[in-house]
Amino acid sequence: MADKSPDRSMVDTRSRQGLRLEQAARAAWLYYVGRHTQDEVASQLNISRQAAQRLISLALSERLIKFRFDHEVGPCMEAGDALSRRFGLSVCEVVPTMGSHAATLGSIAIAGAQFIEKWLSQRTPVVLGLGTGRALRAIANELSPVAAPQHKVFSLCGSILPMGRAIALDPVLRVAELSGAQCFSLPCPVIAATVEEREVLQKQQPYATMRALLPQARCLLVGVGSIDWKCALHNDGCVSDLELASLIEDGAAGEICGWSFNAAGKLLGGPVNERVVGIWEHALSTQALRIGAAFGAKKVTAIRAAMVGQMIDGLITDEATAQALLAEG
Repeated sequence: MADKSPDRSMVDTRSRQGLRLEQAARAAWLYYVGRHTQDEVASQLNISRQAAQRLISLALSERLIKFRFDHEVGPCMEAGDALSRRFGLSVCEVVPTMGSHAATLGSIAIAGAQFIEKWLSQRTPVVLGLGTGRALRAIANELSPVAAPQHKVFSLCGSILPMGRAIALDPVLRVAELSGAQCFSLPCPVIAATVEEREVLQKQQPYATMRALLPQARCLLVGVGSIDWKCALHNDGCVSDLELASLIEDGAAGEICGWSFNAAGKLLGGPVNERVVGIWEHALSTQALRIGAAFGAKKVTAIRAAMVGQMIDGLITDEATAQALLAEG
């Protein structure tokens, strides 16, 4: 616990004092370097034109604008633009890499929370789907309380681990708690014990509710997991040693909501995916924006595969991961 305190303090300080400057830097970068109009800046940042003008003025008054872009977010935005062009992303948010994994996760959490808050701030009812994982839990914890009972949030995967253990801090529950949004969770295992059990679970009302909500969703936010001997699916007991070895042998590059996929971003066949209970496979044919939140060297292969196969069309990551993705060509 002692090692985490300085990192959290660093993130908290940046959260409280630097977020407006960071947004001003983004507005200025889009306007001066990206050569966007103020209307386009406002649209990309999901703010009014007047707010965009004020942010650009703030960037000037704070001397963020010089002969070159003198702010840490500049290289991040350049990396985000490069990833968007290369992989055809609709959204790409790249945050600075911090001094430790925990601190970088905090930065990812802030960016992800801001993204969700933009949706929750809309007056028109919005439906959002969420996955699970450390990044999603951190994002949910970072949300600012807001009254948004007109919205709906729902789970894309089961919320129970083997032996009946609940997933710690199901992101959907936390988002609903902080926003007052209507909450729809999927009280079943991420991966069923048998195909027959999966079929029974998918006949229950909660699963039918998630399937009904999915076509209404505007945005789906998920974690992207690796497939290796330290991956979350294995550590949480969702797959056995033999099943993990089989996934690796079959060329699994990563997983989203329990669904394993190969380096081309295609879902694998086989006994593991045949038992996944969640609805992510159906999400791939919807019009919803699919955003992955993930970072770290061990996640590069999985993130790249998810983008190549268009399993996700948006990404929230850190600069080091972004540069690694770009370096792979």
